[in-house]
Amino acid sequence: MLTTTTTRVVEPHELENALAVLDREPVDNAFVAARVRVSGLDPWRLGGEMWGWYHRGRLEALCYSGANLVPVCAGPDAVRAFAERARRQGRRCSSIVGPAGPTAALWAHLEPHWGPAREVRAHQPLMATDRMPEDIRPDPYVRRVRKDEMDVLMPACVAMFTEEVGVSPLAGDGGLVYQARVAELVGAGRSFARIEDGRVVFKAEIGAVTPQVCQIQGVWVAPERRGEGLSVTGMAAVLRYALAEVSPVVSLYVNDYNTPARAAYRRVGFREVGAFMSVLF
Repeated sequence: MLTTTTTRVVEPHELENALAVLDREPVDNAFVAARVRVSGLDPWRLGGEMWGWYHRGRLEALCYSGANLVPVCAGPDAVRAFAERARRQGRRCSSIVGPAGPTAALWAHLEPHWGPAREVRAHQPLMATDRMPEDIRPDPYVRRVRKDEMDVLMPACVAMFTEEVGVSPLAGDGGLVYQARVAELVGAGRSFARIEDGRVVFKAEIGAVTPQVCQIQGVWVAPERRGEGLSVTGMAAVLRYALAEVSPVVSLYVNDYNTPARAAYRRVGFREVGAFMSVLF
């Protein structure tokens, strides 16, 4: 009896087919698509393997396996196949993240072998917009962070990461990898902040970028300045940069329990278009 499906590492020469899968759901797949467009499919450059699920020889679904495990356009059969491969390999990722449905199914298969997780965020609204709000004036003091301002920016980045993820990015390697990523975004002109008296009071970055969509990440307001509306006007400023210079659609995802942030994003014009899920180890 011939097997009609198979799962294996996608080869570099299959880049066009992999991009075709990623482009089916450009907002959902922005993170993985951005990495693939920059690095291709070579594991050393990609920072992990790209697994493919093939039906009758045709690539139908993907799963990025690196620091994160991310299912892409994966139906039940593909999820089951990816889970079996991940189970055999053993956990190498620090999180499972992706569209809520496939990610929940993937975790259901893996939890008996990998669990318990440190935290499961089962519903993180995915939001997007393709236009500027008509009634919000972008904060004129939000601007690109300069390369010589890394020392000013890093404390805010560390505070944001620790508050968001629950662990410090300085753990383990002393923050070398995290600082390199922040420096990369600053160097690319995709880090934005409002800086007052040598201190960041609002910041955000444009992380994943593809021709179809970009994703805002790392939104943070200094605790003592929250409630002043800085997140609304600051996000409007970052959105203006993103739409004018980066991609025609701008997205982000947010924890469902973060009511103030969700309200601020809606105020700027973001609307829910789906949901993500994150499993943190």
